[in-house]
Amino acid sequence: MHTLLVVEDDPTINQALTDRLTAEGFAVVRAVDGPGALTAFDEHEPDLVVLDVMLPGLDGLEVCRRIQARRPVPVLMLTARVEETDVLVGLGVGADDYVTKPFRMREVVARVRALLRRVDRAAELAATPQGGLVAGDLVVDRATRRVHVAGAEVHLTPLEFDLLAVLAERPGEVHTREALMTEVWGWADARGSRTLDSHVKSLRAKTGADRVRTVHGVGYALEG
Repeated sequence: MHTLLVVEDDPTINQALTDRLTAEGFAVVRAVDGPGALTAFDEHEPDLVVLDVMLPGLDGLEVCRRIQARRPVPVLMLTARVEETDVLVGLGVGADDYVTKPFRMREVVARVRALLRRVDRAAELAATPQGGLVAGDLVVDRATRRVHVAGAEVHLTPLEFDLLAVLAERPGEVHTREALMTEVWGWADARGSRTLDSHVKSLRAKTGADRVRTVHGVGYALEG
């Protein structure tokens, strides 16, 4: 049974999330503010965190940053903000995905399951002997989950690494948005397109602006 940490200061939303996720077979731990979230994270070592952006004490972005510094774990952000800059900031501190309020419970459950499947798949790949992926001056080592560009190590979030690894398996080949969403996130949904776009922008910022090519109306390709 996976353990989830739900961090939401609105008692109605917190209870609704807890009830639904418990009914879906998860063990759920709750917190209502930033400091409480960090304490619960250390005590219960959850497999995934559902985290509201606006929290008392410490906001969700700072909580996410501190959580990822302790132990990498998938984080699903809950936010009323839809501006691109806010999304990029959230993903930049280590969040894997986000849903905007108001949301449907079944969408939250679907995204939670998809993130957990991705973690399980990444663990399986890491345990399987594999060679490194090379595209020009880019080297992706799937065994150690390290990335180097022109000899210098680049630090990526777990999901950024998974996305880059998929693109690097076939440099130059165009991957459709639907295929990337399915292979990296575990589900294909048009509503997830901004999540994909935001992670691509983050990859470009870290590995080079021209590293990932946009094929308008289709998807993305890694330049060799």
